Amino acid sequence: MTLPGHINLNDLVVFTAVAEAGGFTAAASRLHVAPAKVSLEIARLETQLGMALFTRTTRKVVLTEAGQALHGQCAPLLAQMQMVLDGLHGTQEQLSGVLRIAAPVDHGTQTLAPALARFATMHPALHIDLRTSDRLADLVAEGIDVAIRMGWLRDSSLRAVRLGDFGQYVVASKAYLARAGTPKAPADLARHDWIALTLLPAPLTWTFTNGEGGMQTVQVKARIKADSAGALRSLIRHGAGITVLDQFSAEPDLASGELVRVMPDWQPPRGGLYAVYPPGRHISAKAQAFTRFYQDYLASR
Repeated sequence: MTLPGHINLNDLVVFTAVAEAGGFTAAASRLHVAPAKVSLEIARLETQLGMALFTRTTRKVVLTEAGQALHGQCAPLLAQMQMVLDGLHGTQEQLSGVLRIAAPVDHGTQTLAPALARFATMHPALHIDLRTSDRLADLVAEGIDVAIRMGWLRDSSLRAVRLGDFGQYVVASKAYLARAGTPKAPADLARHDWIALTLLPAPLTWTFTNGEGGMQTVQVKARIKADSAGALRSLIRHGAGITVLDQFSAEPDLASGELVRVMPDWQPPRGGLYAVYPPGRHISAKAQAFTRFYQDYLASR
């Protein structure tokens, strides 16, 4: 579509993607086009407007003053237009396009993937891009529509919907407990071989509560550390020590008998499960539909 003055609407979409992603390559990935096409359309737009919209360096792309002004005016209008189009899809109960979802590896594999398989069957015109990683994705740069995050949110710029909460369990293998003994109270953990998950903000300090109002905080020592829940589970299953796992990660191994839950009367803090959207006022209909679906899916488990 060409706007009055011979400005192509697609060029404005590409311009907004580069501005929000912070680079041509990231924008190309977000739009599913070649980086050369992004460069070509930005160059055409700058030529038509007679001004530079970006300052380019070898490491990054930064909006010029003119680019900032154009983005400030165009981005809300494009978002509003997308909202109207999404609304039309919603009235037809038919989702289309690409839905990009980010999630931690274990949660994405064990819990989210089965739900997505069902959601995909319900919306055959929708393409789903599931990205699992234990690092926090840059939602804007990577074009993520919704991210599933566990624990305690710290970034106040993000918009989130609480999907529910989850328990955490102290677990170990039978072989480890036979060798090291079974802890009866939190203070006993200080004498055990703790396996630490370095993704946590304080992986060596744990506060436990019981049903009688008791509270104990213990400082553990870790000779072995891991940076993913999957690696942590494998270490525990092979008898390397004892740790805390979230219930989603622990339940399959508890059910199979590979792991044993210890100190069931003492509870680590419960965590929250969230659907997180990138900054900005527009949330796509497909992201909202998936969030509602996943909320219901988890509640029915």
